[in-house]
Amino acid sequence: MTTRPRASLRRILHDLGSTVLDVAASPGDLDAEVTGVHIYDPLDELMLPSGGILLGVGVDGAENICDLLEAARAGSGIVIKQPVAVDERVRAKALETGVAVLGLTRAASWSQVAALLRSLLAEGDLSESGQEPSDDLFSLANALCALLDAPVTIEDRSSRVLAFSGRQDEADPGRIATVLGRQVPETYQRMLDEQGWFRKIYQNPGPVYIPLHDALPRVAIAVRSGDEILGSIWAAVREPLSKQREWALTDAAKIVALHLLRQRVGADTRRRLQADLLSTVLEGGRDAAEAAGRLGVASERLCVLAAQLADDQIDSAQSESDRQRFCDALALHVGAIHPKAAAALLGSVAYAILPLHASGEEEARAVRVAQSFLSRVGPRHSANIGVGRLAADLSQVARSRADADRSLRVLRSRGARGEVAGYSDVHFEALLLRLGDLAAAEEQTPTGPYQRLLRYDAEHGTELAATLGAYLDSFGDVNAAAAAVHVHSNTFRYRLRRLTEISGLDLADPEARLAAMLMMRIFGRRH
Repeated sequence: MTTRPRASLRRILHDLGSTVLDVAASPGDLDAEVTGVHIYDPLDELMLPSGGILLGVGVDGAENICDLLEAARAGSGIVIKQPVAVDERVRAKALETGVAVLGLTRAASWSQVAALLRSLLAEGDLSESGQEPSDDLFSLANALCALLDAPVTIEDRSSRVLAFSGRQDEADPGRIATVLGRQVPETYQRMLDEQGWFRKIYQNPGPVYIPLHDALPRVAIAVRSGDEILGSIWAAVREPLSKQREWALTDAAKIVALHLLRQRVGADTRRRLQADLLSTVLEGGRDAAEAAGRLGVASERLCVLAAQLADDQIDSAQSESDRQRFCDALALHVGAIHPKAAAALLGSVAYAILPLHASGEEEARAVRVAQSFLSRVGPRHSANIGVGRLAADLSQVARSRADADRSLRVLRSRGARGEVAGYSDVHFEALLLRLGDLAAAEEQTPTGPYQRLLRYDAEHGTELAATLGAYLDSFGDVNAAAAAVHVHSNTFRYRLRRLTEISGLDLADPEARLAAMLMMRIFGRRH
């Protein structure tokens, strides 16, 4: 009989690395079992179970740390935000209580470390220590194939094939296309949906027999975790299953559910860890080199890409799933270009670090990589990508990330969809947006001639500010400017004279023209 593995402090520290947690004061033994994650609240009575890790939110100073160690005697460790005040009293208290003091990097939030630790503990609960799970999905699919005497596929909620058995050649062309593409063809999905089969599968606790035209019948069963649908199992059969085989399929669905939950927990843990490490690299601080080493990314001649879905809805659960799939696709794309590239989802933006060979056109090459990616994912994932300037080493990665963010923002301000922008190409627009931010933060408003025009337009219902904008945009070409605002050139000349009289703007002065143009771009043509 096997026992569940213990989640120890040593294993957690190994998995997270010093970019997230460091040992500030060791009790000598880091093999203590960790049983859970708890948050310290000074207003509540502390009830820390044996082996718990206590997150010391807001705790600092050696004296307070000693008090918390005393209160957490039953636990395995306490976590304090760096810099941790460690002196001889703290070290002695850690040895006395047997509780480790761990320092949390300033870049991580308490919610992040709580989620990360809980995911690691859940992963330890669901897997055998030091072993790969023997009941992998392909083994399960083949076992089911033997039990049901029919080729089997295991699919997720989006009808993507997660695993399949042998003997698929005994099925029909639709099944073969599904296995080869690792996705049920859209025509079959639409047909099953329109005929209500998906609804019947998800509502029925047992297998559902599905007769099909021009194809073998199917038997399908939903894979559930409580009320949540995780996926489904499909068998291509020649006749309805016997009761014994229905029971076997029902039992198999429960095993597949456990495996999918374990996979999801493991994937979530890896993603969170990768996101934390990539975030550390993008900040370019003292821990960037270690984080880059753990990620396996290059440390020289890098470009940062910032990608975001054009129709992103921050509060939508479906959007979170779409964002993660989009990021996974980006990681696969850059990884195929360079083995030391990496990508991770931070908030609603997918960031990628792309190493580049010296060529003198690194940013242009990174733009081509981004364009190639968008062309591959197609219109289903309408997205924009900003590309930062080249970072010669890790110390410049933060600048490249800021460039990429600003380039992406320029695309969003344009209402772009499916476009890529290198920072060098949108540098001026990015600067104007930053000037607009500064003006808004300081509650600044238009001044001088432009302010007088706006006030006159508001009081008299005229369009003199628009007239000035058309004139400046047309580089002083009256005929082109008149056509842009759909008036006769003589009417436009009259308006031009009026606006110079009212505003006092000297159109012959290049500095005055520049000031007016900047006012319009920063504050908008209608403030």
